Amino acid sequence: MKKALLATLCVLAASGCSTRGQVNPDVMQIATAPLTCANANECGLWWQRAQTWVTNHSTYKIEAATDSLIQTTGPDGGKRALAYQITRTPNNDGTATIGFAAHCDSSLGCKPNPWEAGADFKEFVRSGTASNVPPQGTNGTDGTAPSNPSQEGAPAQSMGSPGDVPVTQ
Repeated sequence: MKKALLATLCVLAASGCSTRGQVNPDVMQIATAPLTCANANECGLWWQRAQTWVTNHSTYKIEAATDSLIQTTGPDGGKRALAYQITRTPNNDGTATIGFAAHCDSSLGCKPNPWEAGADFKEFVRSGTASNVPPQGTNGTDGTAPSNPSQEGAPAQSMGSPGDVPVTQ
């Protein structure tokens, strides 16, 4: 009897974890697409939008905001809220590449999902509208947005593997 119960629990646990870390392919495509502005005017506008998005979506306060870096404080120990680091790197042809990194400090995964946040960020920066990812709350609060449980813990931008490792896009 104990063996049967243990076997059942193992199967349930395995099936419950089998979808963890999976990311919708459309979200992944948007999140991993390069974010490169074409000229100084567009780059300036996109950089303003980047700061607006971080201000509106971060639980943490902005720690640095320069012409090449937007960075929040955090992540705080054990919290699921995302901390952000946005970079702007000029290219030789007059364009610039905007990078996005998001991570949290929770073994339970991040809220919102970093891949979804990265996709939302890129859509907003490109178009000025977005948003599949609701804001986390105002700076300094701990309001977190709901996320798809099958995608929790997947990294976004500090790209790598779907896990609790920070990712960069």
